Order: sequence, then C-alpha cells, then structure tokens
Amino acid sequence: MSMTQTSADYFARVASTWDELRARYFTEALREAAIAAAYLRPEMTVADVGCGTGFMAAGLAPAVSRVYALDGAPAMLDVARRNLSDHRNVVFQQTDGSTLPLPDASVDAVFANMYLHHCPDPAAAIREMARVLRPGGRVIITDMEAHPYDWFREEMADEWLGFERPQVRAWLHAAGLVNVIVDCSGECCATGRLDPTQADSAERGVQIEVFLARGTRRAPGVQEAVQTDYGAVAVAGSSCCTSESAATPASCCSAPAEGDAEVESRLRGEGTIQYGVGGYSAEELADLPAEAASISLGCGNPAAMAALRPGQVVLDIGSGGGIDAFYAARRVGPTGRVIGLDMTPAMIERARRSAAGAGLGQVEFRLGQAEAMPVEDGTVDVVLSNCVINLCEDKGKVFEEAYRVLKEGGRLTISDMVTDGPLPMHVHAHPELWSGCLHGALPEREYLDLVAQAGFRDIRATRSGLGGQVEGVGVYSLSVVAHKGACSEPERDAPAFDVIPLTASGAPNTICCG
Repeated sequence: MSMTQTSADYFARVASTWDELRARYFTEALREAAIAAAYLRPEMTVADVGCGTGFMAAGLAPAVSRVYALDGAPAMLDVARRNLSDHRNVVFQQTDGSTLPLPDASVDAVFANMYLHHCPDPAAAIREMARVLRPGGRVIITDMEAHPYDWFREEMADEWLGFERPQVRAWLHAAGLVNVIVDCSGECCATGRLDPTQADSAERGVQIEVFLARGTRRAPGVQEAVQTDYGAVAVAGSSCCTSESAATPASCCSAPAEGDAEVESRLRGEGTIQYGVGGYSAEELADLPAEAASISLGCGNPAAMAALRPGQVVLDIGSGGGIDAFYAARRVGPTGRVIGLDMTPAMIERARRSAAGAGLGQVEFRLGQAEAMPVEDGTVDVVLSNCVINLCEDKGKVFEEAYRVLKEGGRLTISDMVTDGPLPMHVHAHPELWSGCLHGALPEREYLDLVAQAGFRDIRATRSGLGGQVEGVGVYSLSVVAHKGACSEPERDAPAFDVIPLTASGAPNTICCG
C-alpha cells in the first residue's frame, strides 16, 4: 500500500503547482459533500489520509478539534503546512500509508480524497483506515468512478483507472464497516486534458464522475446486549422501554456500570418519547392478544400505515411479543400469511404461545437476525418493523435484506427512531444503552440514504415531531413507506428524497422522496 516510486516522483514534481492543477480537477463542492457525509461534531478528532497540499484538511480544521494530515510526499506536506499555517489544530506527518501512525480506535473519522487510486492495494488501505476508527466512527472516501483513460497512468501516476462501486462497497464491508453507502458525489473530475483517443477531442475535455463512499465501524457488544435485555423483557412480561423510563434511557433494561454517575448523567435523554402501544387505538388493542400488548416496545403503528389486504404475505422484522404481527394477521385473514422475525428465543416462545391462544394459525415466528433474514427471495408483499432497526448496527444490511425478500412492487413500512444530528461519539462506548431505543439512532438523512441505497424508490417519511434529546441532539420517531420497483439507469443517482426541516412546534411533517 506504500506509495510507488512513480507516484512519489509525480507529486514531488507537481507539488508547487498542485493547488492550481487541483482546482481544474475538482472543486470545493466535493469537499463539502464529503464533510457533510461524516456528520462531524466540534469535539471530534479526524484523519486526512493522502492529504496532499491540505485541500480536505482546510475544510476539516474549522469543524473539529484536531486533524491529522497524513501524506507520503514530503513536498506536498511542505505546501500543506504553508496553506494551513493559520490552523493550530492540524498535525502533519509523513507516512506511506501502509501503517498509519495512529493507535487503534483513536480517531472519529478518516477522510481519503483522491487517494485510493494511488494505492497498490486499496483493500488494505481501507482496512488500515478502519483500524484507527473508534466505534461509531466513519470512513469517508471520494474518488473516481471506473474510466477507460489509460494515459492517466503515465501523466498522473495513477495506479487504478478509478473503481466500480460494487468493488468499493465490498472492500468497505470486508474491512468490517457497516451502514455502507457508495453513491455519486454530484461532482466530476474534469481534467481539462483532451482525450487523445477521440477524433473530436479538440471540442471537449475529459470528465469522470466522482463517487462518495462511507462506512461506519461497529461498536462491540451491541447485539449481545440488546438480545440479553429484550430476553429479560420477554421473561418479565412487561416493557422496560415505557414512557416513564424514556426520560432516563440509561435505566431502561440496563445501565452503565454501578457508580458511574457521570456517564449516566451525560447520556440521559430528555423529553416525552412514547414507547409501547401508543400507536394503537383502544378498538385495535381489544382485538389483539393482551399478552402481546403488555410487552409492546414500538414507537408507532406501521401495520396500520401498510393498508394490508386479505391474502398478502407480511414480514415483521423484530416482532417481539407479536403485537404488529397479530394486527397484520387480522387484516390479511386466513388466506394470508404473517412471518414474525426476532433474534430473541424468549420473545419467539412468548409470541408463539400468544398466537396459539388466539387461534391465529396464519402467523409463524422465526428465530433469526434482521441482517440475515431466514426468508426466501421475492416472497413477501409487505415488510413491517416497529422501533427495531435502530437496535441493529448494520441498518443498511437490514434494508438490503428487506428489499431482497420483497416481491417486485412490494413495500417497506416502518416506524423507527432517528436524530436531527450526530450523537456524541462516547455513546458508542456503552452498548448496554442501545436497548433504550435512542443510542443506536442515526441522523435522519443517513437513515433515509440507507433506505435508498438498498434500492427502494418512492420513499415517503412522516415525522412524529420532536420527541426528546440526548445531550442536545433531537431524537424522534420517523414513519417510512418505500417501494421495491424497477429503476432505470438514468435514475440511479437521482436524489431519493427531499428533507423538510422540523417545524418549530414539532408538528408532524411529511417528506416525499422521489
């Protein structure tokens, strides 16, 4: 992964004029897109790998506490030091990239702008970026799409002629990252160089699309903690995530280590988030097994939004005690079928007892993970989920699995918790708090980006209004309806949705996603 001699010679030669050259290749808009995708906070520490003359670091320095500017070319670093001399929070270091000079889990985000195509081993480079990330930290990569211009190797010392998006996505997953998105940045690399292979090249230069890829490092122990806590709920027969405990999510199901009052105070949520059966009317609840309602942990009623019809096949992700699955079963009738999926054996046993007692033979409950659903491809009409996907670390994989099992024309209907900004990084050090339904929540934009990345179209989301806060970050319930349908190639990079800000009153808003 170290810099080749060809690359070293090239950057030594162009360092003094690189800023002028760079301005013709890509603009500040690319930097802005990369920074927006990282969901930065002022207290963060970040790394800029392959920093060059400081283009990306110049945008990062005002936004975070510290920036490590790393590059293998001494001449480029010399220019970067001059360019960033006003920023006292930038640390410069020469490194070839094969082993970043940073400890494991020491930074909150790693940026690599136009760096990967100079690496002999891009997969190893990404693994090294992932190594230095703290749990919950993000890798942000901007680079060229695959292109046919072989002369880039000689004139610009490129090792790779760009990359195919599926390959980049596979490298990010192989590095252990989750919530992976590889999409168009909206920017192009315009060389200004005429293509010598085209007869009419005198009339136009070469333009290459630039992708923006990102992935997040897992927080160890989350799945085990959530499974343990919800198993305890099933055994106890009552919800821990109630409206009373929502004001103090640290006490919901489990808590930080005894005596850690400072941590508990910092992570305490504030507001009126409602969990349980609040999305159901009294009439609806009267038609459902009481045992299921007593341990309902939802934040909405996605089954009601789904407009279910007799004969349909429905999948409920994270079915818990079965309240949404039973509601769905009443609507699809005896000719339909409902599959409840949950990773907690005690929940599955409890739900099966309730189904048998209610005589709902069209409902079955399966033990399994939302990130690897034991359901056949293209067999489901509607996928439901109620306040569960926030508990899954790889939400992107959950949405991909939902897309896989749906029939063409099928739809996803979910209620879940999201945020209006990034949560503090230290919350990821406490996996036991995820069961409180807040600390695994993603920013709304990232959440909907993952829905779109899975292939869903016609995404429509409705906010419940501001429900609470974690250290000043708003947390609220979002209801999402999306469809599985064919998308033509020209639509591939079309915006999936428009985000409408919350109203000052917290009144519900609807986001229409094309």
